[in-house]
Amino acid sequence: METKAQVILVRPRVYIGGEIAIGPGKIDLLRAVGETHSIAAAARARGLPYKRAWLLIDSLNQGFGRPVVETATGGKGGGGAFLTALGQQLIARYDALEASLNASAGAELQALRALMD
Repeated sequence: METKAQVILVRPRVYIGGEIAIGPGKIDLLRAVGETHSIAAAARARGLPYKRAWLLIDSLNQGFGRPVVETATGGKGGGGAFLTALGQQLIARYDALEASLNASAGAELQALRALMD
């Protein structure tokens, strides 16, 4: 069984123009919003202050010019947050990129792992 120290992965950060930066932190936050249907709960799960989580999501919403997360205000039916189709596609494309990079970097990742021996 591999320990955490033995697992080596590429987790890319992608810059699209000067407006959008997408990396593992934002993707993991989006994934948590999709799972919890709440920005506050997603922030707690990721160990972030709510305001920081909201700003990260808002930077994506603004950068893409349309929402990756939409919110509903509270009330009798309760509020919440959900991923839009764009948010779901963003996670899927990032995951595909990450998998592709890790697959193609196998030899280099093994060499890095060997440095730990």
